[in-house]
Amino acid sequence: MGFVQNIVDEIIDQYIFADNTKRPWIIGFSGGKDSTLMLQLVWKALEQVKHFHGFVGRDIYVVCNDTMVENPVITEYVYRVLDKIEKAARDQDLPIRVIKTIPRLEDSLWVNMIGRGYPAPNNAFRWCTERLKIKPTSRFITEQVSEFGEAIILIGTRMSESANRAKSMNKHAIKGKRLTKHPLQPNTYIYAPIRHLQLEQVWHIINTMPSPWEASNEELFQIYANASADDYECPVVVTDTKHKSCGQSRFGCWMCTVVKVDKSMGALINNGFAWLKPLLDFRDEIVAERNDIKNRMPTRRNGTQAVNDMGAYYPFYRASILGRLLKTQKEIQKERPHIELITNQELIAIQTIWYRDFVFDYKVSEIYSNAYKSNLNMDGHNKKKDKELELLKNSCKNKPQNFDLIQELLTLQKNKSLLNRKRGLKDDIETRIEEYIKRERENAD
Repeated sequence: MGFVQNIVDEIIDQYIFADNTKRPWIIGFSGGKDSTLMLQLVWKALEQVKHFHGFVGRDIYVVCNDTMVENPVITEYVYRVLDKIEKAARDQDLPIRVIKTIPRLEDSLWVNMIGRGYPAPNNAFRWCTERLKIKPTSRFITEQVSEFGEAIILIGTRMSESANRAKSMNKHAIKGKRLTKHPLQPNTYIYAPIRHLQLEQVWHIINTMPSPWEASNEELFQIYANASADDYECPVVVTDTKHKSCGQSRFGCWMCTVVKVDKSMGALINNGFAWLKPLLDFRDEIVAERNDIKNRMPTRRNGTQAVNDMGAYYPFYRASILGRLLKTQKEIQKERPHIELITNQELIAIQTIWYRDFVFDYKVSEIYSNAYKSNLNMDGHNKKKDKELELLKNSCKNKPQNFDLIQELLTLQKNKSLLNRKRGLKDDIETRIEEYIKRERENAD
């Protein structure tokens, strides 16, 4: 495999001779075949640099972004691999560090879809990509650029993936240069070491080169094989005739609603991962219901008229999604108790947003209790708080609606504090009081 050493030699040249700065290398690692191969070749290059020069000086960051809605099969595999990478880098004294990034709470899929009522992403409104994938990694890259002035991102893209990919790579290429400028990130450059490899070569190397961090590349190959639908065929050059076609499966969010049919998830279910079926069923339901006008408000969140009256989700539908999601989580946990489809922090944020939207008819804790048949204490009740509520209720016994109003105003104030965004609190309180006065006048008439 002389072409492998050619790539390794190029990486060594770029690492030592072509660039004598200390700009860190940032490797985007998804755990898939291309990023796995790229990291293996970089690792092999570092081993040779250390052998011939006695040291390796440039830091390399292996950055893995978890959207929090990744396919659980892939997540479990990737996190095991990341642990092995960390340990091997430490044992071999290589300057490789693993960084795991996740979206900020306000950017998570569920906080936006269930909390704010954003419709499930599709090709026309693909709001998820920036929030879940781009922003978390970009923040880390920006930190590195701030410290070193510049950074180099290594990507596992290949020209043979598609005509569009080749066109994009050629567009940004600089003649005679390996590095290209990042189209969006300032002071950042892109390096694609495996850009000229074909798919068959990728799998051939993966299946013949031992993993330097002692992970099972056979397991990676098997995941691709299990996730390959019948109409995804690829001629793979392997050394073991028992291998079946790996397919061109693309892994991503289990909740991806941009694709019409999740063939990879369906293939996994048909190949021994039947416990994933509740996830696929839930995802398919949300896709089918996305453009049902009865679930959609006529306005966007900013109050402007939506195209075809298809704005944000109504509160009742947001609550319906949450209830079904929690029941799906409960079902999945029968097989995989550690899997969490939505975090407690997200549940609190969703309730906070509902209160800020004056949605008081639906309580996250009640929806949770209905799904799990157990209580979820989100209000921090204690004896002192219960006593305060009792005194407040007694003082309003002649007009119970005043008690409800005060509770709602206190809730607004509390939840503004939770999100660390007091801005707009005065307007929210005034709006709520005006609504209350208007309703009281209507009742009096």
